[in-house]
Amino acid sequence: MEFFLPIRVYYEDTDAGGVVYHSKYLNYCERARTEALRTLGFEQDDLIANDDTIFAVRSIQVEYIKPARFNDEITVKTRIEQLRKASITFAQVICAADSDELLCSLTARVACLTASRLKPRAIPETILNKVETVRAG
Repeated sequence: MEFFLPIRVYYEDTDAGGVVYHSKYLNYCERARTEALRTLGFEQDDLIANDDTIFAVRSIQVEYIKPARFNDEITVKTRIEQLRKASITFAQVICAADSDELLCSLTARVACLTASRLKPRAIPETILNKVETVRAG
């Protein structure tokens, strides 16, 4: 499963030279992970209310390759690299929308936690089953 999120770079995302701030890439990838889960049928607020479940970033590795600039159209490509009992590792790349040129690559490991106590927990079976079904094709 690979999820694609198109994004336009706004002025607020850039420095005075029109280059995207390094932290904005993390924001774009966070948004893409949220939308990827949404396309699988899982809303973050529903997971909190119904399953006492949240996902929190445990670690991120990022490599900046080429800058995006003001008004560029980019695409964040997201796929699940590893699914474990209590964590998901996402592999993400940000590319220029028109040429597919690689701008940034990122690996994020997110932990599953109870929303009420912020303690590690197993990923709910409904999520595991859906992800496994989609990954199997």
